[in-house]
Amino acid sequence: MGGGVLRDGPPGGPDTADTRPGAEPRPAGTPRLVGTVWGLLILNTLGSAGAKTIVPLPRSLIQMVTMGALVAAFALALAVNLRLRIRASAFLFLLTLLLGLSVISSANLESGFGALFRCARLALFVGTLWLLSRWWDGGPTFVRHHIRMYFAVLGSVAAGLVVSPGAALPGLYGGRLVGALWPLTPPQIGQYAAVIIGLTVLLALGRRTDRTSAVVVIVPSLVLLALTHTRTATLGLLVGLALAIGSLILTSAPARRFFAWAVLCAAVAAVGFASVLQAWFLRGQSQENFSSLTGRAKVWEALLAAPRTTSEYLFGMGLGDKSFGGLPIDNSWLAVFNEQGMTGVALVAAIIIVLGGVALLRPPSLSRACAIFLISYCAIASYTEAGLGDASPYLLHLALAASLLAAPASTTPLPAPGFPRRRVPRWAQRSEAT
Repeated sequence: MGGGVLRDGPPGGPDTADTRPGAEPRPAGTPRLVGTVWGLLILNTLGSAGAKTIVPLPRSLIQMVTMGALVAAFALALAVNLRLRIRASAFLFLLTLLLGLSVISSANLESGFGALFRCARLALFVGTLWLLSRWWDGGPTFVRHHIRMYFAVLGSVAAGLVVSPGAALPGLYGGRLVGALWPLTPPQIGQYAAVIIGLTVLLALGRRTDRTSAVVVIVPSLVLLALTHTRTATLGLLVGLALAIGSLILTSAPARRFFAWAVLCAAVAAVGFASVLQAWFLRGQSQENFSSLTGRAKVWEALLAAPRTTSEYLFGMGLGDKSFGGLPIDNSWLAVFNEQGMTGVALVAAIIIVLGGVALLRPPSLSRACAIFLISYCAIASYTEAGLGDASPYLLHLALAASLLAAPASTTPLPAPGFPRRRVPRWAQRSEAT
């Protein structure tokens, strides 16, 4: 499902490890298990709380699956990188500092023993990314793994919609699409759909996939995104794509054509379907409910008004479930402030700034455009979604951006077949020099 979008575009690209007809080109030396590890990381971040499924799944079973996926990901990453070869990464260094801060803030157990468990999970998550950093070379390999896995997740959502439309569009969520086979909320589904739509569009513009394969991924994902009525994901997709395609306009004719058509279609839709778009955007909410961001603003005000000690202000109260007073915080910056203090906020801001700064300094390319899209999307979603301070899909999106911004590893040319290299004595080198 969606395998076509993972095939490289024009033949004769970079070095490949498999030259069979129709096989996916892979950078030389990249094991197939790397894709499995990335998929297990995504499975771990799917979460254990969401809508009611067709077959009730115990929370303990879901947590066992997600945590088992993380342990398996770390074990496989360690097995495939036994020599512990890693690449220097400012992103991973800052993420490691955030892990250390999380351990310090959780040590006083203000958030209970669950905080230490979440720290252990974050440690495995960060450790796995360090082990995978060996294969971060600025290529689209991890982009394809990202699309493949999230498209499979969306496939389960579509299957649940077909099997039980009532469970997939429950009244509890106002008729918004949820996961009926695996507990996924509308914002989660909207996020996954928006991210793979944006990445697939960019791959198509960069001619790394054919149009048919791109349509197979984009069209169903757009339908699912529309059914979720997720405003944040839609806004992040539009703004992220605009910035990413804008970075390609000067060097890519397909990007210029796509941008022109997108502006034309947006203008027609704004004029001809204004009332429909407004109804979809408001989701039947009152003006008061909409202005308070569906009640989020009240939670934010209460969180900021709560008394804190100097230690809690600087280092937070330890990793928790991203809630305050029993209600979800739904803001990455306030969730980090609550759990890791202002120091955590500074570290997360540094992660975004460093990735964004590196992306701006890179020359125009497809990898740079994909990274800009992911960074922009996460920055926009951070206002109404939590996750930048803990193991989450948003950190995986940023890790993917970091892999795209990594400089290609230098390779030493091998001697031509049949002509082995011989060691030249020093006296001979000196005589040749004279």
